[in-house]
Amino acid sequence: MANPANRVLSGIRPTGPLHVGHLVGAIANWARLQESYECFFMIADWHALTSNFEDTSHIREWVLENTACMLAAGVDPDRVVMFRQSDVPEHAELHLLLSMVTPVPWLERVPTYKEQKEQMADKDLSSYGFLGYPVLQTADILAYRATVVPVGDDQVAHLELGREIVRRFNHLYGEVFPEPKPLLTQTPRLPGPDRRKMSKSYGNAIELGGDRAAAEKLVKEMYTDPVKIRKNDPGHPDDCVVMAFHRTFNEAAVAGIDRECRAGERGCVACKSEMMGHLWDRMGPVHEKRKALLADPAKLGGILERGARRAREEAGATLKLVRTAMKLA
Repeated sequence: MANPANRVLSGIRPTGPLHVGHLVGAIANWARLQESYECFFMIADWHALTSNFEDTSHIREWVLENTACMLAAGVDPDRVVMFRQSDVPEHAELHLLLSMVTPVPWLERVPTYKEQKEQMADKDLSSYGFLGYPVLQTADILAYRATVVPVGDDQVAHLELGREIVRRFNHLYGEVFPEPKPLLTQTPRLPGPDRRKMSKSYGNAIELGGDRAAAEKLVKEMYTDPVKIRKNDPGHPDDCVVMAFHRTFNEAAVAGIDRECRAGERGCVACKSEMMGHLWDRMGPVHEKRKALLADPAKLGGILERGARRAREEAGATLKLVRTAMKLA
């Protein structure tokens, strides 16, 4: 078994088309991480079931969509292990074993559990699968004994729960797992046009599969400053969605834009138009590469199958350690 001291595990749920928030918040970061870490990146189709178990008709399609977007953004399958979660059944076995030592109150206190139940009131989220999502997430990480997990700030609580599970398991059965550490993504969470978190679930996402016209439509609808009625009124860029996008896609000009906005020298329409140009400079090439990759689904499937074989080698070795520690083997 390889030394996992410099190993990363991260994943993405195939619950729909990916958007620009995924690009800057996760996938582009993965492309950077492959330069200095041993990386395992999974398409987490089992996790997609936690909130979409009633309609699974598009999951296989979205698995390929996610794979194409990862490749288009620079993730190299010759340098990382890319795989579909359900192709590695060891995740399910480890999830079962970890669930035996995880108290239910630990799961109920995870902030995103309550938040998502409120935000997605139209979905049935009363299942154990949804409640136990962090346990499966922990199994995903520990299957490879990963030491580093890139996360956004909304996932830190999940990872801390995983670290608690590790401590309890190791206390009961011996030192099997390292405690994974969070690696906060370099890009802050990108808001949707309506100021909420950009999310497929909220219908406010600028999709990587959409063309420039679709992106421009959402940019034009972006929430700006309700106090700035006229072009010459002073603005408040700290509370403006468009400014958040400038910080991500037009960082070099942010200081000047901030000054002009506060001085009433910049109109919102022109500001959106300028930002859209920089957004498409970043998003457009990924959009085109994604489209070309999706034209060859057999190639995408082959990449995932090859990755799954490598993933099963590592996860299988971990399960041997776990079974031995728990005296199940």
